[in-house]
Amino acid sequence: MKKILIIEDDEITNFITLLNLEKYGYKNIDIALDGQQGLNYLKTNDCPNLILLDINMPVLDGWDFLEAKANLNLCPNIPIIIITSSARDEDRSQAKSFNNIIGYMEKPINFEKLNTYIVNMKT
Repeated sequence: MKKILIIEDDEITNFITLLNLEKYGYKNIDIALDGQQGLNYLKTNDCPNLILLDINMPVLDGWDFLEAKANLNLCPNIPIIIITSSARDEDRSQAKSFNNIIGYMEKPINFEKLNTYIVNMKT
């Protein structure tokens, strides 16, 4: 059973994501509402099999989360899918600079495509 960590500040997006992931059979899902909560989660729990990461969040955004996660060597090989409202080419390019980012999706989330990423990822 894959363990998924969602790091997203929008509670409605989290609710919709949770419902849709559960429809695909994923039940082991945790949520952090910003990058700092995400770091705290990684420090105190077993590593998830996948992180779904928003970029634009308060407290600690997605990019700062990725840098802090790398600096602290937290769950270094966990695949990450960026899920964001940002259509900026700069964000897509920046995502490519991180080895473990396996996907970049713009909101609204295409859950069929997301499930395909999850099914095909190496665990």
